[in-house]
Amino acid sequence: MAPKVLMVAEKPSIALAIASALSGGRMSTRRGSTEVHEFDGMFLGFPVHYKVTSVIGHVFSVDFPARFQDWNSTNPLDLFDAPIVKSESTPKAHICRHLSQEARGCGHLVLWLDCDREGENICFEVIECTGFQSTPGKKVHRARFSAVTEKDILKAMNSLVEPNKNEAQAVDARQEIDLKVGVAFTRFQTSYFNGKYGNLDSRVISYGPCQTPTLGFCVRRHLQINTFKPEKFWTLHPYIMYKGYELKLDWQRHRLFDSDVTQMFRNFVKEDGFLKVIGISEKQVSKGRPTGLNTVNLLKVASSALGFGPQLAMQLAERLYTQGFISYPRTESTAYPASFDYKGTLGALARNPVWGDYVQQLLSDGYHKPRSGTDAGDHPPITPMSSATENILGHDAWKLYQYICQHFLGTLSPDCKYTRIKIEFESGGESFYCVGQHVLVKGFTSIMPWLAVTEINIPQFTEGQKIDISRIEVDEGSTQPPDYLSESELISLMEENGIGTDASIPVHINNICERNYVQVQAGRRLVPTALGISLIRGYQLIDPDLCLPDIRSFIEHQIALVAKGQADHSLVVEHVIEQFKRKFIYFVKQIENMDALFEAEFSPLSDSGRVLSKCGKCLRYMKHIPTQPSRLYCGTCEEIYYTPPKGTIKVSHISPELYKELTCPLDNFELLIFSMPGPEGKSFPFCPYCYNNPPFEGIDNLFGASKSSGSVKLGKGAGMPCFLCPHPTCQHSMISQGVCACPECDGTLVLDPVSAPRWRLYCNMCNCLVSLPEGAHRISTTRDHCPECDSTIIEVDFNKKTTPLKDGATLHIGCILCDELLYSLVEMKHGKSFSRKARHRGRGRGRGRRGYSGRGRGGKKQHDPRMSFRDF
Repeated sequence: MAPKVLMVAEKPSIALAIASALSGGRMSTRRGSTEVHEFDGMFLGFPVHYKVTSVIGHVFSVDFPARFQDWNSTNPLDLFDAPIVKSESTPKAHICRHLSQEARGCGHLVLWLDCDREGENICFEVIECTGFQSTPGKKVHRARFSAVTEKDILKAMNSLVEPNKNEAQAVDARQEIDLKVGVAFTRFQTSYFNGKYGNLDSRVISYGPCQTPTLGFCVRRHLQINTFKPEKFWTLHPYIMYKGYELKLDWQRHRLFDSDVTQMFRNFVKEDGFLKVIGISEKQVSKGRPTGLNTVNLLKVASSALGFGPQLAMQLAERLYTQGFISYPRTESTAYPASFDYKGTLGALARNPVWGDYVQQLLSDGYHKPRSGTDAGDHPPITPMSSATENILGHDAWKLYQYICQHFLGTLSPDCKYTRIKIEFESGGESFYCVGQHVLVKGFTSIMPWLAVTEINIPQFTEGQKIDISRIEVDEGSTQPPDYLSESELISLMEENGIGTDASIPVHINNICERNYVQVQAGRRLVPTALGISLIRGYQLIDPDLCLPDIRSFIEHQIALVAKGQADHSLVVEHVIEQFKRKFIYFVKQIENMDALFEAEFSPLSDSGRVLSKCGKCLRYMKHIPTQPSRLYCGTCEEIYYTPPKGTIKVSHISPELYKELTCPLDNFELLIFSMPGPEGKSFPFCPYCYNNPPFEGIDNLFGASKSSGSVKLGKGAGMPCFLCPHPTCQHSMISQGVCACPECDGTLVLDPVSAPRWRLYCNMCNCLVSLPEGAHRISTTRDHCPECDSTIIEVDFNKKTTPLKDGATLHIGCILCDELLYSLVEMKHGKSFSRKARHRGRGRGRGRRGYSGRGRGGKKQHDPRMSFRDF
């Protein structure tokens, strides 16, 4: 039996491309957590059986252990010294188990992860999952490639190397620093300010070593605009009529800030009455073709010219890369390697219907090698690898791909050449001039027309000649403040100051937008909000280092030393964390300085929101504050209860026949009903106290969602609505309202309490939705269970006019899975299937009866899912 080789790529599409290239398309494919492609071939000179599969990005993510997850019981200061743990990023995908299974019996592991630091880090995650590092006799290889093309794949296969542990540890260092610093500051700020003010309009008042300096650039520009004092200026422009041209001449002084002096010079010129030509200069100017395209320049062009934000631009570029249309889109280099095959790349574009003719001309006339740029030692510049059309790619991806192609062709085109003629005049002792331009060789501007030189025609003059002035104008103007930063300008500032990497810059900009610190306005300009301004001004008052780029530049420099093997990973982390710990202690002591700014800008909780429901502790009414984060505030107890976001909240007695018992039997808080937006959005009751303090241990298991599974996040306490509550007697709990097991997941289908007349069931874990008989007067659950499938028996009171029952009867009791009539009337709205096979899985509700201990107010709380700190 031939030896086995396991190959692992970063994405399923790349695994498919690798397998197709190495097998010549002759392979078998089977399903797994990700697809596995198998074929026979040669490896290092001997026959083997290949298995090619993939991960889906990082296998693991860093977080704190469970005992540090509770915001209320953990002092943020303790997080600086807390241990960190790695857990699966997407547990439901079972990637680790998948890799372990596929590695069995394999003697070689070939890693095809993206060739950057993050990719190198994932390499060692894969090695850990497969157990190759701890198994004698097994060998690990690293494939390095920059494009998903057959040529690049075969070349990488013939030049395998070892994975780089130093680069992987550099990523570990950044992850630990960002996690500890980001979470500590964010928890403190969020608890402090959301506990005092009602209109911050942000669920999380976050801090990040990269995110905050990025915001700092935007606020600095805002302050420059607001403190700008305009000044009036005046400028002098004589006009002449000559050989059919009317020419407006520019003043050599440009402008003056004194009106009287400007008028004096105007009088001198007017008295003279004519202009004398005192100089004619002509020179040939060359406008150089561009260097290779790197990530930062692509993001800048995407924002300024194509109208794409950095996040979308990178998503489109990633898709083009995985489809094999462009080379790897994360690169700092603008210089091509000496061995780059320009002719072959041009040949791949020669038949493109848009620029094929231009490519043919370059090939026939002889292309120019690109100008020397910067070689950062990572990947070549972003380059088109195969031809595509708009029909193949779609509109947005095509616009980005088109620019990448035009830029590449521009790098191989001649420089643009033009002549510049300057005519200088004198009158009344003052100097004026005009300029003409004539293009000689369009060069690269033929394919990049937006960079073309404008033709300016002027007549011929001779030195010494005198020309009458037709009129003289004095133009008045005012100095203008700078505009708000554009995304393109912000990207440049981040690059210059070492904030983020080519891969993370889009994430940091997206973060400050999502967290309501800045808003993207016309021209993709970033305008800070009151919250963003208050935060940065507060940092400046307390500790400017917290929002200046210097500290992050220092961290990035230290991490770069780790990547090069010139600094110890643990010592760098220890040093940086200790510095931030000291800053955090000082920041907490001085928080009143920042609070004074917030107090002047935002409304206190007591003045915010509207009266909604009764507090179970003091029986006084609480106020609902709908701005982010949505919450209830009890002014008497001075307590805050977070509520589900992005929907509407009403008191439960709007439906009295459904809710005769209006309070939670556990804590006496009045129940509320939350409705998600949209015609098919869920509605569910919840108790404000239970939602923030889940009363049963193990409720996180019932919720069925991992910490980073991407499931719907309901609020601050990872919320426990009534549809998750396993209380055995409360008529609003999952035990009472649950009907049967969800056919799509491990959840339970529960009755939507306010869906009449379009009655329905929804899953308490996934998006499965089941329509019940429409138009019924009432549908309710009973205490009885189906003897066949253990589902809850429901009672349906049909409308007299539309009842399907004989003799005009309206009342029917049965199981929606086993009762022929009810089963024929239900309809699946979301999900894959809904059939009677689901009956064999039982109600799904019964799971709620075991594994839980009562509240006692000491019950285990769920992991707080409010945000991830992976990308500071």
